[in-house]
Amino acid sequence: MKFGVFDHVDKSGRALAEQFAQRVDYVAAADRLGFYCYHVAEHHATPLNMVPVPGVFLGAVAQATESIRLGPLTYLLPLYSPLRLIEEIGMFDHLSNGRMEIGVGRGVSPFELNYHNYDPDTAREVYGEALEVLLEGMTSITLSYEGRHFNYNEVPMELHPLQDPHPPIWYPSSNPGGSAYAGENGFHYCTLGGIDAAKESIAAYREAYAKRGTPLGPERPFPGGTAIGISRQVTVAETDEDALKIAGPAFKVWHASLTKLWRENQVEGPVFARNTVDTVEKAMAGGAHIAGSPETVTELLAEQIDTLGVNYMVIAFNIGNMAHEDAMRSITMFGEEVMPKLQSL
Repeated sequence: MKFGVFDHVDKSGRALAEQFAQRVDYVAAADRLGFYCYHVAEHHATPLNMVPVPGVFLGAVAQATESIRLGPLTYLLPLYSPLRLIEEIGMFDHLSNGRMEIGVGRGVSPFELNYHNYDPDTAREVYGEALEVLLEGMTSITLSYEGRHFNYNEVPMELHPLQDPHPPIWYPSSNPGGSAYAGENGFHYCTLGGIDAAKESIAAYREAYAKRGTPLGPERPFPGGTAIGISRQVTVAETDEDALKIAGPAFKVWHASLTKLWRENQVEGPVFARNTVDTVEKAMAGGAHIAGSPETVTELLAEQIDTLGVNYMVIAFNIGNMAHEDAMRSITMFGEEVMPKLQSL
């Protein structure tokens, strides 16, 4: 059982330069504590994410860390020139000494795509072509590709990733269809949501991956070859009461940022957004947020690991306007008192 860190880097109310500096310290702590990977979101024109260009942010993080793996979860492929992204990935994989993990997706928010003057109805098709270009370009001496949206003719590929044949590919999904797609392609995988919804999505991934049988690219240190992950928010403090006092206000700020574009445009969000509750107590009842003492957190997460059968847990400790010292205490207590008891599961 491995543990990673997920981060929206959502707006905290602090000066952004201060927040960025604190986040680098936070990831450095995760590195020292032995977390497997730091995954950062990509969103645009929303307070949910203040690092909409994840490669720039992760470049700074790479220089402050030594072992923890790093990557976007996910790159929104319709918003990129695939050729330029191949070059960015090659640079970052070398700058991080081969620690990059690549998350890919098409983007679930039509508002964010529209702000870039991009038609959300074509996003799936463009995503598929962009991914094909990405995989071809990272593994070829020259890039040639003919598609509806992208065309390249013998472009010299001077910059390849350090990892051979390329960094691991991840695909997150909150529904069975997307989960099955991830399994069919041998991607590393992560889902979210309540226990029942997560079980259904994980089952779809397992069934599809079983038919394929092998991961895309080299095997990673996960049973079966790929990560089967669940994303959770976790707040650890000395007592259950202290953890809840910290988590409650921070969760409200995070939730307001999550739903801002959907509320302002007066439309329903995607399934995961509609199913995201508005208080930490409700989130705890559904299993999406765990807040408590190290003993409580250990017990509750062990139950989820057993119920869901995952081999990877991606945890957001730092959400909303949570104070830096509270997030640092939470991740440190988890790394020192919780993680060692769960890693053997």
